[in-house]
Amino acid sequence: MRKRTKRTIIIVGVIFLAFLVWRIILLITGSNESSNRRFGKPPVAVEVDKATYGQIQETRKLTGTIFPLYQYIIAPKVSGRIINISKRIGDWVEEGEVIARIDDAEYRQAVLEAQANLKISEANVAEVEIQFELARQELERVQSLQEKGIASPSELDAATTNFNALESRIKLANAQVEQRQAALNSARIRQNYTNLIAPKPGFVGERYVDEGSLLAPNASVVLILGIDTVIVRTTVVERVYGQIKVDQPAEILVDAFPEKTFTGRVSRIAPMVQEASRVAQMEIEVVNDSLMLKPGMFCSVNLVLSEKDNTQVVPSQAVVDKEGASGLFVIDEKEPIAHYIPVSVGIVTPEKTEILSPKIKGMVVTLGQHLLEEGSNVILPDEKAEDRK
Repeated sequence: MRKRTKRTIIIVGVIFLAFLVWRIILLITGSNESSNRRFGKPPVAVEVDKATYGQIQETRKLTGTIFPLYQYIIAPKVSGRIINISKRIGDWVEEGEVIARIDDAEYRQAVLEAQANLKISEANVAEVEIQFELARQELERVQSLQEKGIASPSELDAATTNFNALESRIKLANAQVEQRQAALNSARIRQNYTNLIAPKPGFVGERYVDEGSLLAPNASVVLILGIDTVIVRTTVVERVYGQIKVDQPAEILVDAFPEKTFTGRVSRIAPMVQEASRVAQMEIEVVNDSLMLKPGMFCSVNLVLSEKDNTQVVPSQAVVDKEGASGLFVIDEKEPIAHYIPVSVGIVTPEKTEILSPKIKGMVVTLGQHLLEEGSNVILPDEKAEDRK
C-alpha cells in the first residue's frame, strides 16, 4: 500500500514537472515571437516611377512691371489759352496730327508786324542803292575831269567819300533786311507753336487740361504712349546674371489675362550689378499686337536659363538629400528591396530633375523614401492592391 502511494506521488511529480517545463518553453517561445514582432522592421509601402529620357528646361521666375516702348508729353513752347483739344484718353494719335490749338491772335499780329518791318527795310535798301548808283556815276565823272585837269583834288576826295559812305549804307541796309527777315521767321515759328502736334503715333494715356485753360510754356497737355511693343523691366540676382543673354526667350504672364501667355525676348541687360541690392536691371521687349498689355501692369516673367534634349530625368520628389549629397532609392524589378544610390544632378525643376550620372536601372521611389534605409523591404503599389483584396 505504501509502495503504491509512493509510486503515485512520483508519477504526479513527473507529470507536474513536465507541465512546468512545457509552460517555460511556451513562455520563452512566446517572448521571442513578441520580441520579433516588437523590434523587427516591416516592409514599407512606397510609390515608384521610372527614369526616362527627354527634354528639360531650367527656368527662373521673376516679377516685373510693363512700360511703353516710348512715351512723351505734349506741351506748348508758348503761352496762351487753349481753344481746342481734339483728343481724349484712349484715342489714337497719328504722327503729325494736331492735338490742340492755342489762341494765336497775338502771334498772327506779330507776324504781320514783322512783315511790315521787312518791307520797310527792303524799301530802304532800294533807296540806298539808287543813291549809291548816283554816287558811283559822280565819282567816275570827277575822275574823268581830274585826268583832264579840270576837277580839283578836293572834288575828287568828296566824290570818293560820298561813294564809300553809300556803299557802307547799302551793307547796313542789307543787314537790316536780314535782321527783319529773321524776326519774321521767328514770329512765324512762334505762331506755329500754337498748334500742338504729335511727333510719334500712339494712344492718349492722360489728358491734363481742358479747353479754355490758360497755359504757360512747357505746361503738360496730354501724354502719348507707344504700346505696339512694350518693355518689361525686372531685375536678376547676381547668381544667375551670367546665364542671361540678349535675345533669350521669355514668357510673360499678367493677372488681367491669366489664361494668356505672352512671349518676348531679352533686349537689354545692365552692365553692372547694384552694390546695395546685388541685382541687375533687365529689359524684355514684347510685341503687343493685341494691345492687351498695358503700361503699369504687374507681371510674372518665366525666363529659360538652360535647356537640354534627350537627357536622363527622374521625378524631382524622388531625389533625397543625405549629408549634403543627392541620391535615389532604386528598386530592382526582381526583388522588392530598396538600394540607395548617390547621384550627380544637373537641371532641377519642380517636376523633373536631370541625373547626370549614373545611369539608373530599375524603379525609383517617389513616395515613402524618408522611411527607407539601404536594403529596406518595400511593398509596391501592385502588392498593396493585392493585400487589400
